[in-house]
Amino acid sequence: MDGQTIGDPLDAAQLGAPLGERATLVQFSSAFCRPCSATRRTLAEVAGMVDGVAHIEIDAEAHLPLVRSLRISRTPTVLVLDADGRVVRRAAGQPRTADVVAALGEAM
Repeated sequence: MDGQTIGDPLDAAQLGAPLGERATLVQFSSAFCRPCSATRRTLAEVAGMVDGVAHIEIDAEAHLPLVRSLRISRTPTVLVLDADGRVVRRAAGQPRTADVVAALGEAM
């Protein structure tokens, strides 16, 4: 991940899974993060409701170069990517379903 900057698009190789056709919800989690499991359920639910949206969960501790390059400082952190892999929204902490849906509206 050398050379990755916050404004650069992310791709499947960097994230370890394919991007969604319309948008991608990227969740950075850690093993001892209690809100991460609730965030996982929320993002999976939204991704299941909206066609073309993928949910990718990344273990922050196992991907430190990516975490550092994106300046992830806590878990959960959620990035909302557009179809091209550009970050359009970013939030730390457990998101509300309505906020995730609204962020997807910006991405699509």
